[in-house]
Amino acid sequence: MTLADLNQLRTFVVLYELRSVTAAAERLHVTQPTVSYTLRRLRERFADELFRREGHDMVPSAKATALFGPLHEALAQIDATVGDPDAFEPSGFRGELTLGLTSIGEQTFLPPVMESLARQSSRPHLQVERVDADQVEESLIRGSIDLAMTVSMIGSPRLWRTHVRAVEYVALTSTEHPLPEAGPDMFAGRHFVRVSARGGHVFPLQALTEHGLMPQVTLTVEEYATVPAVLQATDLVVLLPRHVAEVFCGWFSGLRITDLPWPAQSTPVSLYTRRDASLSPAQRWFRSVVADAVIPDVHRPG
Repeated sequence: MTLADLNQLRTFVVLYELRSVTAAAERLHVTQPTVSYTLRRLRERFADELFRREGHDMVPSAKATALFGPLHEALAQIDATVGDPDAFEPSGFRGELTLGLTSIGEQTFLPPVMESLARQSSRPHLQVERVDADQVEESLIRGSIDLAMTVSMIGSPRLWRTHVRAVEYVALTSTEHPLPEAGPDMFAGRHFVRVSARGGHVFPLQALTEHGLMPQVTLTVEEYATVPAVLQATDLVVLLPRHVAEVFCGWFSGLRITDLPWPAQSTPVSLYTRRDASLSPAQRWFRSVVADAVIPDVHRPG
């Protein structure tokens, strides 16, 4: 394979990731006409349009989607082979890294991640992206995020995954309006806050539905961030993961956790990246930093 061939394939991979000729040119340090010319050559080479313009985005064809994974991994292996594995120095790293989290992931996992980065004497620009559960795999494969944490179970051979923590759900209320001990009628006459399941936490909605409590929902919100202040000011109830409830109780002294009367476990929080062969040294280092920050020692992959 010639250097020109490699440059064409690298242009394809970057264009697939960024979906923009302008952004691809900026990352590759070439002009926009150069990217457009390379795209024409690629279309001839693969006998496919590869990308079509829709508004401001270059949307990949089915052929481009099929090509991306193998080409991305091949280029990553080439880069790892010809690169200097000892050249990466965390203490001097100032690049950009992107972490995909839900809103409650930001509240519970971001503080220890930042603390762990500080111990590394590293100052990357960490960009946190809000990623819906059904977008995690595509965002990682495209490279729009480097790492993601979610309760969604993604059984893809294209991704690396490790367990972070189990998820147990509880009820949270104000201390002025506590619930009785767990029992079949503990929610009689009470009303609920329901939070969107976009982040992957589907258990609360399932529980409210299965136990006939949906008519008692009087407030629906998109994010968990506003919930503790609402609870402290009202007699509302929310179902949420215990580890998140404990964080909220640390922020607001007037909140109380109560166990649920039914089995309340869901899929665990997991950490996802692309497979190792597709990761840069900086991404591998970042994964280890995040894992050290959020995974209890007993659960760390060994």
